[in-house]
Amino acid sequence: MADKPNKPSIRLYLVDGSSYIFRAYHALPPLTRKSDGLPVGAVSGYCNMLYKLLADMNDGHDPTHLAVIFDFSAKTFRNDLYPEYKANRPEPPEDLVPQFPLVREATRAFNVPCIETEGYEADDIIAAYARLVERAGGEVVIVSSDKDLMQLVSDRVTLFDTMKNRRIGRVEVIEKFGVPPEKVVDVQALAGDSSDNVPGVPGIGVKTAAQLIQEYGDLETLLARAGEIKQNKRRESLIEHADKARISKQLVTLRDDAPLEFSLDDIRMPKIEPDKLIAFLDEMEFAALKRRVLADFGAGAKDGAGDAPAPAAPAETAYETVFDEQALARWIDEARERGIVAFDTETDSLDAMRARLVGFSLATAPGRACYVPLGHGGEGLALDDADIEKQMPLEAALEVLKPLLEDPSVLKVGQNVKYDALVMARHGIAVAPFDDTMLISYALDSGRGGHGMDELAKRHLGLDTIKFAQVAGSGKKQKTFNEVAIAKATEYAAEDADMTLRLFHVLKPRLADEKKCVVYETLERPLVPVVMEMERAGVKVDPDSLSRLSADFAQRMAAYEAEAMELAGEEFNIGSPKQISEILFGKLGLPGGRKTAGGAWSTKADVLEELAAAGHPLPRAILNWRGLSKLKSTYTDALPQAINPETGRIHTSYSLAATTTGRLASTDPNLQNIPIRTDDGRKIREAFIAEKGNVLISADYSQIELRLLAHIADIKAMKQAFEDGLDIHAMTASEMFGMPIKGMDPMVRRRAKAINFGIIYGISAYGLANQLGIARGEAKEYIERYFRKFPGIRRYMDETIRRARAEGHVETVFGRRIHVGAINDKNQAMRNYAERQAINAPIQGSAADVIRRAMIRMPAALARAKLQARMLLQVHDELIFEAPKGEAAETRRLVAAVMEKAPSPAVALSVPLVVDTGEGRSWSEAH
Repeated sequence: MADKPNKPSIRLYLVDGSSYIFRAYHALPPLTRKSDGLPVGAVSGYCNMLYKLLADMNDGHDPTHLAVIFDFSAKTFRNDLYPEYKANRPEPPEDLVPQFPLVREATRAFNVPCIETEGYEADDIIAAYARLVERAGGEVVIVSSDKDLMQLVSDRVTLFDTMKNRRIGRVEVIEKFGVPPEKVVDVQALAGDSSDNVPGVPGIGVKTAAQLIQEYGDLETLLARAGEIKQNKRRESLIEHADKARISKQLVTLRDDAPLEFSLDDIRMPKIEPDKLIAFLDEMEFAALKRRVLADFGAGAKDGAGDAPAPAAPAETAYETVFDEQALARWIDEARERGIVAFDTETDSLDAMRARLVGFSLATAPGRACYVPLGHGGEGLALDDADIEKQMPLEAALEVLKPLLEDPSVLKVGQNVKYDALVMARHGIAVAPFDDTMLISYALDSGRGGHGMDELAKRHLGLDTIKFAQVAGSGKKQKTFNEVAIAKATEYAAEDADMTLRLFHVLKPRLADEKKCVVYETLERPLVPVVMEMERAGVKVDPDSLSRLSADFAQRMAAYEAEAMELAGEEFNIGSPKQISEILFGKLGLPGGRKTAGGAWSTKADVLEELAAAGHPLPRAILNWRGLSKLKSTYTDALPQAINPETGRIHTSYSLAATTTGRLASTDPNLQNIPIRTDDGRKIREAFIAEKGNVLISADYSQIELRLLAHIADIKAMKQAFEDGLDIHAMTASEMFGMPIKGMDPMVRRRAKAINFGIIYGISAYGLANQLGIARGEAKEYIERYFRKFPGIRRYMDETIRRARAEGHVETVFGRRIHVGAINDKNQAMRNYAERQAINAPIQGSAADVIRRAMIRMPAALARAKLQARMLLQVHDELIFEAPKGEAAETRRLVAAVMEKAPSPAVALSVPLVVDTGEGRSWSEAH
């Protein structure tokens, strides 16, 4: 009792979160969540360790403040000082990677401040807090046994090793290093550290370093007097590697001046909110720890508290227009207090690489949101001058906003967050961590409709939202958002953020309930920053090449048009379907035409192809003209207009939730549909070029959908062919037609290829007959023979349709669910279409998931290998990179290895994946 008057007013506990994660991971056997297989072993261990620590601290330790400190990322200021710093560290285990964000969520569930700062290591933040409290006369306990933190030990700072229940003070540091804490960095500078790639001085270990520092006092004195050392080898090494010792000291010295985003008031000792914690434990399925919490907190905790989502539709909404920094700061404080905020930008363009930021909105609770106008103005804006003048300067607002958007302890929720994050990245702001309601919906309900906010709000909340056209108009009279009155803009923009937050509360719990967390956490959310960087990188095109090609297309179109006029015997508008039909089916009376629902003759491509195949040259001339016209208007004329004037490159936008199968969709411009099998399509690809000194690299999965079909349907003959590296189409022809592979007629192989790929897409005898130019009966016999030779495919198709009818959906090998709504439709045509979709979706969706996994892993793999290549484009099964010419070979090897190993360890395919790579000055050369 006598020492109570001298008890410090501050007793801060700082937990080394990264150390906790790895200790938890390695101390326990692997653990996955039963409902969906999500790895959670490290999260479970971490939660138990943190709960025990909190219990122990409340048992006589009297802590006043607490925070868990994490590493923000692998790259810090030390990498700028010494690029090789930590370069040899292995990549964290794959099943640990998705647990990193979950551990942050766990920390917040315990109501404990979760701190990480970009550019600094956790140890630096720990050092800064330790010195701050030390100067204030307080005490600090660092929960870690990391030797790098021992330099911080003092009369007021100790380390606590929870695994050994051991305190580390001044005496223990001297036992470890042979010098007191204030000399530890000098010893480490000399000895180096192989695990962190700190060079040190060759030949000098910790023991020798301690002796030298004891003798000479400090590093600089030692280096200045190194010539006095009698041992030749030691003396020469110190003289030769003095600069390495100095840079090593900079690397090992902790930055106690690191910026602190949380004040001491922000990290006061928290109280566990049992309902909040149990909701997280329910989501993770940690039953044992949940029972402990219920036992410890008794009636204060509600069993199953996590089952009910937050209210989605409050009776009232409170939307505010924010005009000054003080009001914005209040909203940001509220967001920090709640630990979650919905964020949405308003701009003047759908092109994130060109859009100007007009304003942004925040929502901190359902029904509570604000809009911050920044760039409203213009001739069409009916506003008082005073309203415009009230707006904050853009730079001032972003300076207040940036810490929130980059605060690792606050979850940012967005709808299509990639767009907002890309807009903010252009202003130097990295939005993290985040959740995306569009992608959560996509992981849950692919195939059940769209995933836009308006549609989701109607579907899940029963609310009709304000549409953009209602505030900005439509058609030629549509305004850009900066021309919308601020009052209207507030209603619209604040509602967007509000709806996003409400949707999050409704949709996020379903991920666990419906066992789709793994899909979201490993295939959806991690892809956002990867694709965002691809869009920022863009791709270079040669406008002069496109211009020449456009002129060539125009000349050839004119020739086809003249040919068509001559064949028709009169002039007509070759771009008019009506006039074409009058010539073909009226004047010439060609057989085989069919009418549309409106009673007009169809002139679609398949109709013209049939007429051309029957021998009349006019349909072929029209088809040739149409083909060139489409290439000219879609690519050679349009692509130069898409070049960003600031970057000189084209920046396509990838839609992450536009298809039902998981495939990405390229838009504005669409770079995925440039023909590859025609000379003209390849000429367009020739215009896509690398910067000087670089090459483009193409990496393309070889026959991935057939390989996945062999795996999913368990077709032993096909699997063996892939394992043996055989020509799968020749093998199929050999099986079907009983002929040897060697010396096979190319036409026979072509027929087998058409069947192989056609089966995946549910091709009919009619479709195969048209494709191969054979009779329908012959095509039917081919398909029947195929199923007799490969009965496993028929079994797969029948079983897939049966399950789809019973469950309403199919799944990829990675668990992506694809709903097939029309599988039980009364309309036979709709039902047949849905059956084909059900057969194809698991194969195409699995292929999409494979390349998503490869894309997610690629940036880190390139960085570890210190390769400068950038991933630029994804075109279905192909990835395009730009790399320095001297690194091309190594880049190709690495890219192929990452892509071929992409499914593991989540899925063990029974067939090998093969990636073909190429390089060249242009995309055409590389493919």
